[in-house]
Amino acid sequence: MAAFLQKLFKSRKSTTATDRKTKTQMQPVAPPVEDKRAELREEQLQALQATPTQEVAAGLAIEGLTADIRLRAVNQLQEAELLTRVQKQAKGRDKGVYQVVRQKLQVIRDEQTRQEAVSATIAALIRNAHDQAKSDDTNLYGARLETLMNQWARVETSATPDQLSEFLQSAHRCRERLTDMEAARVEEQRQREQQLQRNETLVLIARTLEDLRHQPAEELASLASLDALQKTQENRWIEATRDTQVEKQQQKTYEASMMILRNYISAIRQISQAKDSLLALSATVEQEEASPEDQERARALLNEIDWPQGFLAPDLLEPVHKLAGKPKAPVDANDDSKQHQASADSLKTSLDQLESALEAKQLKESRQLMKTAQQYYKALDHRHGKGFQARMQLLTGQLRELTDWQGFATEPKQVALCEQMEHLAEQPIEPEAKAEHIKELQKEWQELGGSSDRTLWSRFKQASDKAYEPCKTYFKAKSGLKQANLEKRKTICAELEHFVNGADWNTVDWKAVDRILQTARQEWKSAWPIEFRDNRQVQKQFDDLLKKLEAPIDQERLKNEALKQAIVEQAQALTEHEPLQEAMNKAKALQSDWKAVGITRHREDRKLWQAFRKACDEVFARRDSERSEQQQASKEADSSAETVLQQVAGVSSDQDAQSLEQAAAALRGLDVAQVSAGVKERVQQEKQRISQAVAAQKLRTGISEWQAFVLARAAGEAPADRDFPGKWAALAESAGALDDQELVIRAEILAGVSSPEEDQNKRMEIQVRRLAEGMGSAEKADSALQNIEALVASWCIQSAAQPADPALASRLNNVLNNLIAN
Repeated sequence: MAAFLQKLFKSRKSTTATDRKTKTQMQPVAPPVEDKRAELREEQLQALQATPTQEVAAGLAIEGLTADIRLRAVNQLQEAELLTRVQKQAKGRDKGVYQVVRQKLQVIRDEQTRQEAVSATIAALIRNAHDQAKSDDTNLYGARLETLMNQWARVETSATPDQLSEFLQSAHRCRERLTDMEAARVEEQRQREQQLQRNETLVLIARTLEDLRHQPAEELASLASLDALQKTQENRWIEATRDTQVEKQQQKTYEASMMILRNYISAIRQISQAKDSLLALSATVEQEEASPEDQERARALLNEIDWPQGFLAPDLLEPVHKLAGKPKAPVDANDDSKQHQASADSLKTSLDQLESALEAKQLKESRQLMKTAQQYYKALDHRHGKGFQARMQLLTGQLRELTDWQGFATEPKQVALCEQMEHLAEQPIEPEAKAEHIKELQKEWQELGGSSDRTLWSRFKQASDKAYEPCKTYFKAKSGLKQANLEKRKTICAELEHFVNGADWNTVDWKAVDRILQTARQEWKSAWPIEFRDNRQVQKQFDDLLKKLEAPIDQERLKNEALKQAIVEQAQALTEHEPLQEAMNKAKALQSDWKAVGITRHREDRKLWQAFRKACDEVFARRDSERSEQQQASKEADSSAETVLQQVAGVSSDQDAQSLEQAAAALRGLDVAQVSAGVKERVQQEKQRISQAVAAQKLRTGISEWQAFVLARAAGEAPADRDFPGKWAALAESAGALDDQELVIRAEILAGVSSPEEDQNKRMEIQVRRLAEGMGSAEKADSALQNIEALVASWCIQSAAQPADPALASRLNNVLNNLIAN
């Protein structure tokens, strides 16, 4: 690289005095110098075209031959450090390069500033989301969360995975809080709505009873209308008291009012049923032909009718009353007073609720409560209503002020809703999401209490209709999708029916049947959406086919569950079975049997599997327990063996025979059946080592005796044959008739000891014969020792009559010394 840079930029170097002198002397060859500059310029251009490294580009930006090369090089620079270096070097030398570098550095600094700002924004948003998740301030909670999410969307791509995870976790907690707040608001709204419904029910019943008390005697109330009124108000009261706490006084007022209404309806029903009898008795009274039987009959009818007190009796009952000797039922002033008092109590409750709603600035609820209070107020007479007049006027004024203030406060919000709806109408949003947004904006409009400004309402309505136009097309297409899904469900029913009718339940593949059942359910579920009314008959057919398909499957499952239950019982019996190995083998076989069993119900299969697994675990736990006991016994045996191994570690062949024998006895006394494999191997190695030490000691002792016999012959003091070992006679015979020199040389060959120079030829001949006889390198140490012993025996026994050469005897003992050393 250095050579390359030097080559690229050497033309920029100032010429030395020597160069100038040379140049002066070589002026006639100037053209080759220009050619060289052109060649160098071409090389620099090629280097730029070959995408040079940043270092090379930085060098060319300063040392390039032409301004064009320097500008092209600086345009390829990206690293801020190199750009700063080039800027320092170009200052005052190359204005063009200096300006380009300055602009690029400014861009890099701007980008760094932007990145820092984005990082700060991300940190602030994460912090704000975390604070809002823990904040107790619920004012505009949803709007603040939406603002946070919009701000996050602009910087989300720059966030790290950890930052993204942290923000989303806080946002998730905020959404959960928002959901809880919405649920609480809905619940509160439901409670208020139920309270209004109860109040309106009481007002309606009270007004109805008041109207019935002033019903003209010549007219009879409509039984059908009263029946419908009673049922609707009873259902209304049930819904208005569902899952809510009702005041005891309010409940008592309802029950008392409804009881009076029921009694009145019952009396009207009895009159309608006995109308003919009443007319006949009236005719008898007019003709003055009444008999005691007629009077008794009149009394019975009046008892059955049981006209309630406090209500004007109809004219139809007046002749019957005369005939029965009873006066016309008067209006009970006390009962009327009770009804007015009940209405007054209900009015007081409504006014209290109205006052609370006005204080909370709840316009919609306040309007409904005022309407209910006005109904109660109208149902009161002058005496009961006089005490509420001032309060009604005061609250009416407050409601008017709230309406004016709400109109002033909500108009900008309603204008904003119009603008949002108009903006929504122009957005290419997915239809269902767009329809949902439309509903949300319409709900917000309703929550603001509507608008008395018809122009503003028309604007909002037109924007809503325009926004919903593309949704109409979508939902129309969705209707076509519903029809296609209906046809798909019909096809599923047809295929299921064909399978159910044609299946041979004795040879069927139950797993395949189960898959068909699951697939049918999944495909049925995926055929959605669908028109509810069109789906009724198809759904019924599908349910019937499922029942037909599930019946044999359930039978098969029950049968397989019984098989698995039997396997579980067998496994449980194995927990105490002996021997353990047989129990484990049977448990493994049961596991294979378990896999071979067919389909079962998922929940029951889990229960059976848990019981089966528990039993098998107990069986194998026994093995683990025994293994643990064995490991403990092995550990103890290893500890004992380690103690013995440490004791015999220092025993070697250099020690006396008693020490060696004690070490061998200690090793033989170890029970190696319990020890681990590693310790067992070490024990065997120690046994072998001690055995070799004993053998080596015996060998040294024996060889010492052999050397004494060898020296004795050399001294001419050969012992008697009985002093030699008993086997030596046979060994000497097996060695053959050898002279002393060959015998010693053979011993040196066997022991690997070198022979004197003068015996080398003889040794070579002996080695050749040995090879010819099939002996030599293939001999083992034991056979070599035995052969050497045979040679020593031959030395001592066969040649005992002849004195030996002391030099040969010394060489033979040297061989024996070599055996001891090895």
